[in-house]
Amino acid sequence: MSVPLRSHTPASTSPHPVASRLTTRILWKLYISHTLSTWNARTFEFGAVIFLSTIFPGTLFFASCYALFRSAAAAVLGPWIGRMVDRGNRLHVVRQSIIWQRVSVACSCLALLTVLSIGEEEVHLRSGMFVASVVLACVEKVGFIANTVAVERDWIVVVSDSLGVERQKLNSVMRRIDLGCKLVAPLCVGLIDGYATNVAIWAVFGMNAASVVIEYFAIAQIYAAVPELGFGKDIQQRREPGTDRHTPSRSVSNSIREAVQPWRDYVQNPAFLASFSLSLLYLTVLSFSSQMTTYLLTLGFTSTHVSLLRLVSVVLELSATCAVPILMKRIGPVRSGLWFINEQLLSIGLAVSLFSVIGPQTQLAGGALVLGFALSRLGLWGFDLCVQYLVQEDAPEATRGSFSAIEISLQNSFELVSFATTMVFYRPEDFQIPIYISVGAITASAACFAYFVRQKRGHLLHMDKCLNRMRYESLPTVENEYDLSHEAS
Repeated sequence: MSVPLRSHTPASTSPHPVASRLTTRILWKLYISHTLSTWNARTFEFGAVIFLSTIFPGTLFFASCYALFRSAAAAVLGPWIGRMVDRGNRLHVVRQSIIWQRVSVACSCLALLTVLSIGEEEVHLRSGMFVASVVLACVEKVGFIANTVAVERDWIVVVSDSLGVERQKLNSVMRRIDLGCKLVAPLCVGLIDGYATNVAIWAVFGMNAASVVIEYFAIAQIYAAVPELGFGKDIQQRREPGTDRHTPSRSVSNSIREAVQPWRDYVQNPAFLASFSLSLLYLTVLSFSSQMTTYLLTLGFTSTHVSLLRLVSVVLELSATCAVPILMKRIGPVRSGLWFINEQLLSIGLAVSLFSVIGPQTQLAGGALVLGFALSRLGLWGFDLCVQYLVQEDAPEATRGSFSAIEISLQNSFELVSFATTMVFYRPEDFQIPIYISVGAITASAACFAYFVRQKRGHLLHMDKCLNRMRYESLPTVENEYDLSHEAS
């Protein structure tokens, strides 16, 4: 049986007009802050790949190395970020994440401009600036994860409960903001880069510098308007008898226990298999990531072409946010997730089949591949929203940040493997191997979620209903029709 959707609607039915206007102002400030944060993250994420492709043309190595270390930083530091969100002051954590993001992006833009302006003969300087840009990108990634976990996984819950706003509606608006920025921001960067790469880098720098003040004070105003955000969390420290003695052996064992405990809580959560199956989908090159973007550029696509193709993909992703609530109301989040993951698997399977038949080194093959994984985004984001609902139902409130950070850490670990595949198979003619690995990961994800569904519901299909629908009813005889017409008369 599907899990019924629980409503978070408050008991009151007629809010006071003044309170309603206050709620609207608070929500608009939250939306503006989230829009600026997401916009800057998306422009830098997409722009950095294009900038590196221009600086180091004809190879996937530098773009893959850049993305590899960003994902590694997120995977390694994810548990620490979760503990910081759970235990730190809410306003302090979000403000620090804003500063980390904006300063690192600004410095990274300056480093890329330096590499772009010097000649190829300056090997040591170019290498040093590339290493600096990688380190700064890791800082930006950590700041973005901290902001995402704090605002989307913690602040949203407190704000919705405090203001009496439906949590599903608030989550939906925040997701649409994210996808809208994902749609428009890369398109703007691609169009500006089509004119001049250095102008595009300066544009990213300027947008980050201009938004930091607005973000910094907007989030403080939200914190002041919602007193519940200032309340501490009820976090129970797990201590064994005698652990307060600060001996070296006990300190080491306590540190190990503290590091392992978030992962243990994650695995023991009822929604673990659903969350793990979603994380597996990050082991893929079949998205508009740095690897696929660089591969399409080597096939002859321009940055404007890539931006337009990404636009089509994000439009389908936005349609998933409209389809998911309707489907979840009819059949529940568990069955909806099963439908969406199978849609993604089918779309990817057809796309890769066409890609293999046409040949990997043609624009037609690249177009078929993009069309297939663009259609699969409907299933991906539908599945993501279903899993998000299941996790929200089961994640403990006191460790909400840790659970979300572990999930993001695991996603980045699988993303790390995907970048490693293109570092090993870095030649464009070998890109088909990472594609086949991605198909295997999607298949494993579908199987993992199918097992979760079987555990949750006890079955995958209602076989009795399916068999009943397959049975043929016997047609009435002439005598029966005569009897029925006689009784009717």
